[in-house]
Amino acid sequence: MDIGKKIKELRLCNDLTLEELASRSELTKGFLSQVERDLTSPSISTLEDILEALGTNLSEFFKDTEEEKIVFRTQDFFVDEKEDYTIEWIIPNAQKNEMEPILLTLRPGKKSRLMESHNGEEFGYVLKGSVALMRGNRKYKLKAKETFYISGKGSHYLVNIGSGDAKIIWVTTPPMF
Repeated sequence: MDIGKKIKELRLCNDLTLEELASRSELTKGFLSQVERDLTSPSISTLEDILEALGTNLSEFFKDTEEEKIVFRTQDFFVDEKEDYTIEWIIPNAQKNEMEPILLTLRPGKKSRLMESHNGEEFGYVLKGSVALMRGNRKYKLKAKETFYISGKGSHYLVNIGSGDAKIIWVTTPPMF
């Protein structure tokens, strides 16, 4: 672990200058500069003082936290191929999150699975083709570059009303797929 670099990151996250951190930790600006550049190492006691001034402690500072993955590539996707449609989970393990985005490919004339009534919300963006959102006895037609946003109350599904595959980004909260 690069202690100096991590201290500097914490200082900048706290929007502090070296001078302000020096004042709060009762250390010199020069000493803190050397620590941040790894030219010197603070004692445990001094490091505790610095961390206290930064609003943290030794245990949090040295906790080995795995960096949160925020970018996903096509090789990360999970694909479920059905006869009428294909679902691509474009965020792996999204079921543990508060929302679940998928890429749905609907074959011509086919429909998605029925989404039962739930206490969440849904958003859809039609990337390609034409679909109908079937909700109760209502039919809402959408084409490429159009969206839908609905509450989960009442069952619903999508039907491909075009002659080619339709592609939809569909986001549900909570995860439903």
